[in-house]
Parts: sequence; structure tokens; C-alpha cells
Amino acid sequence: MQYKGVTIHYHLMLLPGMIILFIYNLLPISGNIMAFQDYIPAKGISGSEWIGFENFTYMFELESSRRVFFNTIFIASMKIIMNIIVPVTFALLLNEVIFMKIKRSIQTIVYLPHFLSWVVLAGVLIDMLSGNGLINKVISFFTGETMFFLASNTWFPVVIVLSDVWKEFGFNAIIILAALTAINPALYEAADIDGASRLRKIWHITLPGIAPTIVLLSTLSIGQILNAGFDQIFNLYNPLVYESGDIIDTYVYRTGLINAQFGLATAVGMMKAVIGFVLIILSYRLAYRYANYRIF
Repeated sequence: MQYKGVTIHYHLMLLPGMIILFIYNLLPISGNIMAFQDYIPAKGISGSEWIGFENFTYMFELESSRRVFFNTIFIASMKIIMNIIVPVTFALLLNEVIFMKIKRSIQTIVYLPHFLSWVVLAGVLIDMLSGNGLINKVISFFTGETMFFLASNTWFPVVIVLSDVWKEFGFNAIIILAALTAINPALYEAADIDGASRLRKIWHITLPGIAPTIVLLSTLSIGQILNAGFDQIFNLYNPLVYESGDIIDTYVYRTGLINAQFGLATAVGMMKAVIGFVLIILSYRLAYRYANYRIF
């Protein structure tokens, strides 16, 4: 009893956070009922007709829904792959810089985009990639042609993936740099005595040293494969690139809030949540098996 009296204030400190979590994260889950109804706002959830799995059946029949699932998985997969390769490469190169002032300056510069919202960055990208933008002026100078990056179904996914990598690679490299500090310096000293080159040391000491961290980041990112980035794509896309850039989140937004197909939008969002939950469980098990990572 005395133990409970001493710790009660810690539990009270959790109360505001738990209330916010309940209101904004748990309470909205009850809205998934709309996926099984022909939801009409005027009748509400209690008055709308129950139609079972018709919304899910209709979702799989629509070509547009199959397209957004493919776009989501493709864009998210490319982001995951590039957000592993680029930060690791950058961290390895930065680790070879021996001047600390230059090293810290580079780190600070590449971190900055992470702290900017996609509203700001989308404005910058649209300005740079427009017909009269800086990128097209350079291309036009050498080729005499102009490329419409944000209106091309070929180039739009490339822009989405590369801009996401540009925004996040500096911040993601922090984890790799932290893993590099855990490698025993005696291994490098022994390699120097043996006359190993820098590339040899990277290949035989550095990469094996950070391999568990890379495996951990890769496996945990599997759970996020259905999150292709609503903020980024919503601020950059347009009807011309729906074929290659429309993802689950933007499709749900447009179907539910603009076209007022609330039941269908909820069914698509619910399907994403179920698949995402399964992938999170799978990624957690893979991380535990191959990187010995566990939360509990």
C-alpha cells in the first residue's frame, strides 16, 4: 500500500497523455463501423443501412483502388531502400572526414531539411521543378528541352523518392554514425599495422560493425511499407499524375472528403490498417530474430 502511495503521482502524470491518446487515436477507431454501412451523414452511424462487406467487394473491383495499393507499395518500398542505402553511404563517407569542424558543418547542413514541413519544401520543389525553374533552365541550356517533372507519370515517383531521401538522409545517418562509434578502435589500429587501405577497413571492419543496425532498420521499416507519405504527395501531386502518384492516404482523402463515399474510403483505410498491423508484427519478429531487437 505504501508503494502505491509513493508512485500514484507518476500515474497521474500519465493521465493527460492517456486522455489525448484515447480521444485522438482510440476513439476514432469506432468510426470503422462505416466500412460495413451505406453511410449517410444525415442518418448517422445508428441510422445508416448495414451492407456487410459490400464496400470491401466494391473496393477490390475498382481499378483505381488496385492502382493506389500498387503505387503505395512501390513508392514506400523505393523510399525504404533508398533511405537505407543513402544514409549508410553518407555516414561512411562522413566518418572518413578527419577535420571535426568540417564534419560538424556538413552534419548541420544535411540535418536542416528534416525540420522543415512538406508545405515549405513542396513550395521550394515546385518552384525549382517548374517549366521556368532552376532545374529546367539547366536542362534547357544543355538540351534545349524542358521536362515537366511534376506532370509526368514517369518522373513523378522519382521526384517523390529522391525528395524524401534529400529531406531525411541527414537525420537517418545519425543512427549509423552512432553505430560507428561503437566499433572497437583497436580493430582499425590492427588493420593499420597490417597495412590495410581505407577501403579494406570499411569493407572488413566498418560494414560488419554496423551490419546489425542496418538489418534492424531494414526489418523495422517493413511495418511502414504502406505509409508512402501523405503530406509530401498531397502537396506535390495533381490530377495529371494520379496514375503513378495516388497512394492509399490521398485516395481515402479524395474518396471520403471530396467525393463523399465515406463507406468506401473507410474500407480502404481499414484494409491499410489491417495489412499494416500484420507487417508491423512480421517486422518485429524479423528484427528480434536477425538483430536481437525487442521492446519487451
